[in-house]
Amino acid sequence: MHVTPIDPAHGKSLYEQVADRVQGLIAEGTLQPGDRLPSVRKLHEQLSVSISTVLEAYRVLEDRGLIQARPQSGYYVRHTALIEPEEPESSAPDTVDNSLAYQVMQAMRDPKVVQLGAAVPHTDLLPLATLNRLIGHVLRYKSAEAHADSVPPGSEALRHEVARRLMDAGCSVTPDQIVITNGAFEAVYLSLRAVTRPGDTVAIESPTYFDFFEAFELLHLNALELPANPQDGVSLTHLEQALQAQQITACLLVPNFSNPLGSCMSDAKKKQLAAMLARYEVPLIEDDVFGDLHFKGARPKAVKAFDRQDNILYCSSVSKTVSPGLRIGWAVARRYQSQVERFKWVINQTTAMTPQLALAAFLVNGGYDRHLRHLRRAYETQMTRMRRAIADYFPAETKVTRPRGGQVLWLQMPPEFNAVDLYQASLQRGISIAPGAIFSKTGSYRNCFRLNCSMPWSEQLEEAIKTLGYLCKKQLAEKMLREIEG
Repeated sequence: MHVTPIDPAHGKSLYEQVADRVQGLIAEGTLQPGDRLPSVRKLHEQLSVSISTVLEAYRVLEDRGLIQARPQSGYYVRHTALIEPEEPESSAPDTVDNSLAYQVMQAMRDPKVVQLGAAVPHTDLLPLATLNRLIGHVLRYKSAEAHADSVPPGSEALRHEVARRLMDAGCSVTPDQIVITNGAFEAVYLSLRAVTRPGDTVAIESPTYFDFFEAFELLHLNALELPANPQDGVSLTHLEQALQAQQITACLLVPNFSNPLGSCMSDAKKKQLAAMLARYEVPLIEDDVFGDLHFKGARPKAVKAFDRQDNILYCSSVSKTVSPGLRIGWAVARRYQSQVERFKWVINQTTAMTPQLALAAFLVNGGYDRHLRHLRRAYETQMTRMRRAIADYFPAETKVTRPRGGQVLWLQMPPEFNAVDLYQASLQRGISIAPGAIFSKTGSYRNCFRLNCSMPWSEQLEEAIKTLGYLCKKQLAEKMLREIEG
């Protein structure tokens, strides 16, 4: 088999070009399932690239699920090899009723619905037995503390453990700089109140988590939606233009595995972001709720790790990793801490002590790290299987993100597609999705939707993906027929 030489002037890296070339041969049928690929040395000679480049290309193809290595034998096309959809392009904002987002969340209450709409962890993957045991232990042996009234900033034991955990994100924080909240959303809400006034404008990436718009509405804030890339997040070029024009009072971003794109900023971009905002004296509210859900390597750093002027308010929780029902989150606000504590007290005084004490015990005994290793493997496996099912059942024009962590996929269909129609049709068949329109207030992303990947793989889940693919094909075919008849 002969492969056309690689063009060094091409925009992609050499190993990506090699991987794409071999993937094309698989797609065309030149390489069939079970076929042995050219040896590393042979492809190195044919393409005039280094052996390390070929090895890296084959690693990429393994990650894509197209080939597999056999010890002492070489690389082979997988029998289940699928040509996965391309990733969506960078997003740019193009007004949506808040009730649609609320309907998506309401579907969580129906146990008969396949929950692909809400980005919540499946209970089968949570350490429920351990948490129940720890809660029981708290109620038996620390009942006075568990039932006592409290004030912000919250349990000292829990704040100590959170401060210790934040070292993994590159942050040096003391327990007295942490305020315990009812989940990360309350931490974000309190932080917004601390740094803005009604009528201010806050810069956000687009698309973004739909509940942020609810907070803006309650606080009478305006949102400036900035384009974001599925690989590394918000455009810093567009952000600096807004800063230069003095359009914004604060920023609200999800730098690690954003919801819904799953993008993750590089350390270099995070450092640049922190320095840029410090230069313009504009605070950043950083939501790092997905930061612990990386699939490979070390935990990605927080932007807060590069904060040299106490300009970043850091928010996170265990709602995506341990239990959404515990409602435990935190904010690191430093220079804004007194405002955050005061607003916390006014809104609901304190966060329940029993879950705080139980979570502190879970963090201190190493249970969290063991649980995270299991959860990350499960999410990576489930996301891979879902991408393969999408490649198998969805229209060929489908594009889907390739996150390196988190728990959601973002799908982009042809421009004429209507994801709200898909949402309504799929819900009638017992399947919930999150239509793209709810992730912006500009009317954008109507041809996109988000899928939650936290459900353990099953025949029911595969059948749900198959049904969604059928509904997508049906809608596109009907639109094409109407155009022909019209």
